[in-house]
Amino acid sequence: MSKVKIIAATGCPTGIAHTFMAAEALKIAAKKLGVEIKVETHGQVGIENALTKEEIREADGVIIAADKDVNADRFAGKPVVDVPVAKGIRDAENLIKTIIDGKAKVYKPSNQQQVATDDEEASPTGASIGRSIYKHLMNGVSHMLPFVVGGGVLIALSFLFGIHSANPDHESFNPTAKLLNDVGGLGFQLMVPILAAYIAESIAKRPGLVAGFIGGMIASTGGAGFLGGIVAGFLAGYVIVLLSKLFSKMSKSLEGLKAIFLFPVLGILITGALMTLFVEPMTVINEGMMSFLADFQNANPIILGLIVGTMSAFDMGGPINKAAYVTGTALLAEGNLYFMAGVSAACITPPLVTAFAVVLFKKHFNQSERNAGVVNFILGSTHITEGAIPFAAKNPIVVIPILMVASSISAILTYTFNVQVPAPHGGFLVLPVVTGAFKWVMAILIGSLIGGVAYGYSRKYSAKKNQVKQGEKLSA
Repeated sequence: MSKVKIIAATGCPTGIAHTFMAAEALKIAAKKLGVEIKVETHGQVGIENALTKEEIREADGVIIAADKDVNADRFAGKPVVDVPVAKGIRDAENLIKTIIDGKAKVYKPSNQQQVATDDEEASPTGASIGRSIYKHLMNGVSHMLPFVVGGGVLIALSFLFGIHSANPDHESFNPTAKLLNDVGGLGFQLMVPILAAYIAESIAKRPGLVAGFIGGMIASTGGAGFLGGIVAGFLAGYVIVLLSKLFSKMSKSLEGLKAIFLFPVLGILITGALMTLFVEPMTVINEGMMSFLADFQNANPIILGLIVGTMSAFDMGGPINKAAYVTGTALLAEGNLYFMAGVSAACITPPLVTAFAVVLFKKHFNQSERNAGVVNFILGSTHITEGAIPFAAKNPIVVIPILMVASSISAILTYTFNVQVPAPHGGFLVLPVVTGAFKWVMAILIGSLIGGVAYGYSRKYSAKKNQVKQGEKLSA
């Protein structure tokens, strides 16, 4: 009897950790179950280990563990399991068993999303509306992040020459600083248009891209910011979906005319007209949110730090964590360097908690956990929160609350110390451009050490409890 052949595609918004952790978990589970598997990863560098048409045709089933668009259209007619990327990490074995047991639903294209060509059909059925919206949003965020990170770091580097060194009229002016600031600023300016464009692209495939980009430009130049970009993306995507329905009766010979002429022209016109109407109220909402968070930050850093820390550590790279991170990047683009400092501190802390725990309570962790914990010193220091997931997955009821408390402490201290972080990623690599760098490191280390000790004692307590149970069994 031949082996069951499964193919998979994994992808997370940042394309850094979750993507590859899910791929690795699926491979390990497949080996354990005696299943042949090939996993395509959609990371930040692009698609790796790409699936061929022949591999898709020969596959007995498909696993999609992704929070972004991975071109699921290819899998029409195949049994498909479509889950968030985090489930691919935590529950890989059961996902594979679903395929083996024949319980996966067959992928059926939805005509609602068929907009361009016959081979660009739709997303799998069975995905909830909420999950579909989240995937569309995260597709935009995924493409936006490199612009934010690249632009933010360049702007931050310009500050090394002096806060006003990019201003030609200031005595501290430096041409290199101006170059860095100008180029980085362009990256930030593209943030909202790219976000909107790729939300629309996720909804309506390639025809949605141009309408989304124009809608995002109107939101950006009109002052509607990040929130306006989200509205523009969804608006543009569904405008193209509507147009595809209206022109669905056109002759097949005119398909090219729709894609190259009708969709771009009408999509831009309708999206642009609607966004012109929406941009003013969205600007008021955007400015109100920025003002509220800024006031909150100054008035009550403890509550703000508690909220940010809890969100960042709750699902470590999942939707709640991303909500805090994306808000931080949006505020960073508006010139608020304080909010992102707390978010970064809260995201750096969870891996460091596990790292300190395995060092301080070494005998209560096995060898593989100790190895992973030491690696988490590096992952945490470079702002990769996902390094804590394997530890949290083993006992989430105990570990996740500890991580949330630790991250909250780090964020609260960061806000209390008025630390400013001008770069949206990089962890301790961006320390040279952090205002209050020593205080920031101290805030993170305090939160991480408290969490590490708490986590270590929880493992010690569990070990003693297990010893008692074993003793009772032997005496019985």
